[in-house]
Amino acid sequence: MTARPAPSDSRPLGASSVSAAAGTARAPAAAVAWGVVGLFAAVAGWLGWRSLGWPLVHDAPIMHYIAWRIGEGAVPYRDLFDMNFPGVYLVHLGVLATLGAGDAGWRAFDLAWLAAGSGAVAALAAPWGAPAAAGGALFFAVHHLAGGAWQAGQRDFLLCPFLLAGVLGVARWLERRRPASLAWGGLALGAGITIKPHALALAAALAVVVAVAARRTGVAGPLAAFALPLALAPLAVVAWVAALGGLPAWRAIVVDYLVPLYSRLGRPARWGFHRWHVWIPVAVAAGASLASAGLGRRLSPRHGLAALGVVYGVAHYVGQGKGWEYHVYPLAAFAAPLLFSEVAALLRSPRPVAGALVAASLGAVALMLAAKGAEAAAAADDGWIAGTERRVAAVVADLRPRLAPGDLVQMLDTTDGGIHALLRLGVAQPTRFVYDFHFFHDVDAPVIAGLRRELVGGLERRPPRFVVLFRRGWPAGGYERLESFPALRDRLAAAYRVEVRGDGYVIHAKRDDP
Repeated sequence: MTARPAPSDSRPLGASSVSAAAGTARAPAAAVAWGVVGLFAAVAGWLGWRSLGWPLVHDAPIMHYIAWRIGEGAVPYRDLFDMNFPGVYLVHLGVLATLGAGDAGWRAFDLAWLAAGSGAVAALAAPWGAPAAAGGALFFAVHHLAGGAWQAGQRDFLLCPFLLAGVLGVARWLERRRPASLAWGGLALGAGITIKPHALALAAALAVVVAVAARRTGVAGPLAAFALPLALAPLAVVAWVAALGGLPAWRAIVVDYLVPLYSRLGRPARWGFHRWHVWIPVAVAAGASLASAGLGRRLSPRHGLAALGVVYGVAHYVGQGKGWEYHVYPLAAFAAPLLFSEVAALLRSPRPVAGALVAASLGAVALMLAAKGAEAAAAADDGWIAGTERRVAAVVADLRPRLAPGDLVQMLDTTDGGIHALLRLGVAQPTRFVYDFHFFHDVDAPVIAGLRRELVGGLERRPPRFVVLFRRGWPAGGYERLESFPALRDRLAAAYRVEVRGDGYVIHAKRDDP
């Protein structure tokens, strides 16, 4: 007799063997996908542990100092010459108020912000499965931790959770047509614009997406739901700066200095992509994932929006044109959700070669970022970061016993630790200049001549007790850069004497001091 299935089993003959074969294919595919995710988790854990001792260094202490001065009553831009947007100062004001100005507080903030960015990546990739969500989040975390201490809290890193939240809001609106998603997405992007105005380009692109998607039912309502919240944070910070009295100075910095001069400063001799070799396997994995989703008819609005974010990330980096590592953060943020989105599907296909290539590419990314992280750790332990920390401590030790309450100190430095020393000492400057590089480029431009006059005039009106000149200029030059600024050189020679010659700095004291 021929065996027959039980009446309750309605599957056709042979279905069980097909199901078993599919299950057999799924199991190793999932194991490989989770294996690559596990590799990223291991690298993230190792780098995260090593990052716990990261110091406050490079740009972050300067932003802390500006925030501290604002908290003490200084007006941004009018009393503090800086090119950053007000949202950056508000972030640092919040950190100072809640976590203090020390290394541990800054480390806690940076890790919390990293968790927010990784969580946003996971939320964007969630519909593509747990490996896509976990793997994308871990890639973003590893990318950040591999950069080293000087990447902590960089403005482009601060921007990423806002960019991702903006895209996620539009994606959820496309999927469910709930205006609330557009509202909080626009609000997030508006907050990002207050940190870096470059986010306005992504906001404009998303507004076009919303308009196209809503063209059949009416564009005005969805666009208003997106654009009105988008404008809230920028308008609020403009009102804040205006109420403090800094709006004319901010306009002058942006229009007269930032756009025509600073935007061209420090550009590499030839265009290049920072750590370009890491981005080859990233491009392979992201490109193969998009192609696989397209060929498998799995493309969704989220795929399109993530790809739009990648285009924005490339424009964000290339448009700034300086080749600085932290300018690639938005690109990393939007590549992240795509990287693992199709690994399991590709490995389950009858010809899993593409899946193996993607898995191998992701493994290579993890190992390359681990090596980069080890390199960054060496810089912190016995490299330029450690050298900067020693220099800050030395300047503080030299100045502290010589300072009386109310004394002023003028730093002539960029990021070698001068402003960080003033932050630790709680000392203000007699002028608004927190960097000195403004005075040594485009010296024939009227705006630079005006800044030079302002510096020298400020030193004459409110003579500081000490002027500290740091050896390393930016983008080039050493102590000899003063020769190209005769008025400052002559002022120092006439009114000051050399008090201390330190490692990378010289302290000038007023001649009429006892």
